Amino acid sequence: MSLSKDLVTGATGFVGAAVARRLLHAGSAVRVLARPNADRRNLAGLDVEPVVGDLTDAASLADAVRGCDAVFHVAADYRLWVRDPAPMFAANVEGTKNLMLAALDAGVARVVYTSSVAVLGLNADGTPSHEATPSTLDDMIGPYKRSKYLAEAEVRRLVAERALPAVIVNPSTPVGPGDVKPTPTGRMIVEAASGRMPAFVDTGLNIVHVDDVAQGHLLAHARGTPGERYILGGEDMRLGDVLAEIAALSGRKPPRVRLPHGLVMPIAWGAETWARLAGGEPFATLDGVRMARKRMYFSSAKAKRDLGYAPRPAREALRDAVEAFRAAGLVP
Repeated sequence: MSLSKDLVTGATGFVGAAVARRLLHAGSAVRVLARPNADRRNLAGLDVEPVVGDLTDAASLADAVRGCDAVFHVAADYRLWVRDPAPMFAANVEGTKNLMLAALDAGVARVVYTSSVAVLGLNADGTPSHEATPSTLDDMIGPYKRSKYLAEAEVRRLVAERALPAVIVNPSTPVGPGDVKPTPTGRMIVEAASGRMPAFVDTGLNIVHVDDVAQGHLLAHARGTPGERYILGGEDMRLGDVLAEIAALSGRKPPRVRLPHGLVMPIAWGAETWARLAGGEPFATLDGVRMARKRMYFSSAKAKRDLGYAPRPAREALRDAVEAFRAAGLVP
């Protein structure tokens, strides 16, 4: 990959920036697609070629992919609550289709598409899901999951119908340095590490270091099979254990009050109603509470076997996340 020129979308964001850093470390020439008003803090100090464009602007994508050997499509509108879902679907679904068609027209040799474990089915008994665990669009809770499900379907269709050379990766819940926004998971870590989370709704998550997810992208580029999915996960943990680990890393006491889902649902409804009236984002969402009813556990066995993927323990990922938020002044 040392002589490769690679386009990364979403490089101003959390996972995309980690992918760009890994590619640079591997010796690639990296071009990054960024909107004109994008927050470029994650690109500071990186020797990348920025190009201005937008996933919904097909002409800008043709310019962005021209001369590239590979495309890493990491960009996505990732929010658990939106007033209007139309822009999210435009970016995640139509934008993905636009970029894949541009890559085909430009003769790009390899595409790595960043999907999500959000599109996979969940097992009722709480055992880890895998790449073939079935799911339907009706199973998807909220516009983010629905948009990612439809976007991945577009990629798979183009692989089948037009031989798009795309490998699909499905990250679980990345944490670590570079979450400048921060993401919904990052906000939870900030609140917990700051002692502002006295209670929680128990669920299950798969925690993975963002740099391991980034390395998984490079492994998928080198060893993945077009059309195949690869879960890039880490360690399955109950949310209570995640919060206890964050508390230990922050020198605080973990929250002890576990709230039942039925109690939190009307609170989330009130928070969303207030957000619609007053502006801002709700501190709890109906979709978030609905998703918390199931444990979101996933197996990375396929990526480990076929790609050589080797994630580190979740504790290291949480430690690096807390340290990064502390360095940024978000955690006292």
